[in-house]
Amino acid sequence: MAQIYISLGSNINKAHYIQCALIALKQHFKNLVHSSVFESEAVGFAGNNFYNSVVAATTDMPLADVCTLLKKIERDNGRTANDKKFSPRTLDLDLLFYDDVISDSPAQLPRDEITKNAFVLQPLSEVAPNFYHPVAKQTIAQLWNAYNNPQQKLWKVEFSNP
Repeated sequence: MAQIYISLGSNINKAHYIQCALIALKQHFKNLVHSSVFESEAVGFAGNNFYNSVVAATTDMPLADVCTLLKKIERDNGRTANDKKFSPRTLDLDLLFYDDVISDSPAQLPRDEITKNAFVLQPLSEVAPNFYHPVAKQTIAQLWNAYNNPQQKLWKVEFSNP
């Protein structure tokens, strides 16, 4: 059984698509734990604010199958192959960790943005404070406590889990 962490993001009809993602993820993964939902300004482009959160779960699925499933859930919720990295999106699901695997394919693991973006690191610190980052060689709580980027502001929002 693998321990996985997935970041969720949306800036188009954001509450709806975060709820859709949670419903889909609950159908495929076990022991799902959902962080608070945070709102943040778009990073890298001018656009609507994002909702971001992280889920922790367990799975028997191989890494490649998890990646394929996340892309399918994105597509099922209006994401297209033409969506650019820095652009508005209905749903963005990124696998952050698959156990302590370090790889570049089928996904970059651990995901590089974990240590760079408050909108990933803060919700991750809620669901995985003691998880040890295999590259940074620190726990997620240690990484969050040391994080310092005053440019990235985020705040918790009221959110009803489905």
